[in-house]
Amino acid sequence: MKVLQVSNFFKPSFESGGVARSVYNISKALAEKGHNITVFTTNYSMRDVGVETNKPLNVEGMCVYYFNNLRKFFPFKIPPLPYYAPLIVRKEIKNFDMVHIHEHRTLLASIVYFYAKKNGIPYIIQSRGSVLPFYQTRLLKKFYDYCWGNKILKNAKTVIALTKEEVKQYESMGIDKDKIRIIPNSIDCDRKEKLIKGKFRLDHGFSCNEQIILYLGRLDKIKGLDILVEAFADITKDFDNVKLVIVGHESKFMEFLKSLAEKHFIEDKVVFTGPLYGNDKFEAYLDADVYVLPSRYETFPNTVLESCACGTPVVVTDRCGISDLIKDNVGLVVKCEKTSLKVALVELLENDELRDRLSNNCTEFVNNNFNLEKIISKFVEIYKNA
Repeated sequence: MKVLQVSNFFKPSFESGGVARSVYNISKALAEKGHNITVFTTNYSMRDVGVETNKPLNVEGMCVYYFNNLRKFFPFKIPPLPYYAPLIVRKEIKNFDMVHIHEHRTLLASIVYFYAKKNGIPYIIQSRGSVLPFYQTRLLKKFYDYCWGNKILKNAKTVIALTKEEVKQYESMGIDKDKIRIIPNSIDCDRKEKLIKGKFRLDHGFSCNEQIILYLGRLDKIKGLDILVEAFADITKDFDNVKLVIVGHESKFMEFLKSLAEKHFIEDKVVFTGPLYGNDKFEAYLDADVYVLPSRYETFPNTVLESCACGTPVVVTDRCGISDLIKDNVGLVVKCEKTSLKVALVELLENDELRDRLSNNCTEFVNNNFNLEKIISKFVEIYKNA
């Protein structure tokens, strides 16, 4: 099949969040199975990725268009504006059997939707946690929904939900339940076999006796890292040999977190490594004692799957969409507040037996629920039936 994948973010812009990684994994797996995959994306990144724009590039057997966008010319934060996209989309859209739009509330999505509908090309939508217009820029999101977003959702052949909670969100937007399919994110279940135990600790100067609480992801207020630092400050009053390791790209919020650590006199115990990629990232999970995701809102965190694939138990808040799968299986679920987070982290740091039991459950957990091969077969079925 000739399938078009549409996402603002794609390789190598993995620091933008889990969407880029997930879209890349799906696209690459489909291409390896013999499908003809094209990706429409933008050159948005927090760093200079150095890719050619507005022309087809061969990326690991996929045809990828990185549309240049006007965002970088503005001194303030605005959504990606891929001004060149309409010229390519209107010419190429007829060549596809199916269009898969990731995150419907983007200008790129609306451009592709317009030309797909005009040419009778079926498309599916995967909103990836952005079904409802909440959190930041709510008014702008509601305006977008009035103009395009609601039409994009309702005219889709199928909409993909990551969790049961996201099904409810689609229904609240007026989507017929019969059009909704649940397909979670996926993970390479064999990744752990390629890693070197102890390498992350050696590279970053941590001894084998130090306990590591790890956060890896975007450094943003919605991730609840301020709550984590506050909880960790209390933990250090009873634990001398513990470090909080925060892995992620530099941001204004990182400076706030550093000042918060200084306020509590724990700046020597909170380590910011910067971003990690590939095996370096997974070896951080492998060497950590616990991975923590204190998010204020999260639909489907890829980092939790990555941690479990490395056998590291997790602590997540009840604001995470897969908390019901995590609870007492591969980790602990807490309220999104300091005291609950502290209690759970202390329990895992102190209780070796509990930590080992949760760790032992991780392999079966990811294999049974998030195996990449199984996930891809579900997408292929949807593409063929659309």
